[in-house]
Amino acid sequence: QVQLVESGGGLVQAGGSLRLSCAASGSIFSINAMAWYRQAPGKQRELVAHITSGGSTNYADSVKGRFTISRDNAKNTVYLQMNSLKPEDTAVYYCNAAILAIIADEKDYWGQGTQVTVSS
Repeated sequence: QVQLVESGGGLVQAGGSLRLSCAASGSIFSINAMAWYRQAPGKQRELVAHITSGGSTNYADSVKGRFTISRDNAKNTVYLQMNSLKPEDTAVYYCNAAILAIIADEKDYWGQGTQVTVSS
């Protein structure tokens, strides 16, 4: 059984910062790419940031220069540092990871989501 558990969401004023964490646990053999998505009310889920197992990153245009994705492979954890937050960043943020479990094929796993609310 593999789980992704997110933490770090909350309420922050515009211009502020938050750091999200997502820890993978369970019968993990290896983790490939990891990513953060977000879904605002009435909108489709969108990719925010992506990081490969080798550390290569890419970002949605709307967050470039403000958000930084990183990972600690020893801890099976991915982070999202969010700076200069704007009200339009308000959404539920989801962690995603491509995980090869010990007794299973590689597949995508999702966290339960963490709410980020940015007030103006």
